[in-house]
Amino acid sequence: MSITPPDDDPASVASPCVLACAHDPSFGACAGCGRTLDEIAAWLMADAPSRRAIRAAAEARLSRHRAAMVSGTQRRA
Repeated sequence: MSITPPDDDPASVASPCVLACAHDPSFGACAGCGRTLDEIAAWLMADAPSRRAIRAAAEARLSRHRAAMVSGTQRRA
């Protein structure tokens, strides 16, 4: 039997870290997970809603960055 943490438990929100840490100053975030340095620093103390917001922002930022890289126009997130 596994115990599932409640949705309001910060542990219920998986870290976006992919263990490919590389802060890209031109991008303004980690090229691996898409989080800013402030978001990475806040992660450990963030509650579940904040973690979900960080994940969503990081995913959107990383998608924009990847699209810019493919199109050849890199813009700051």
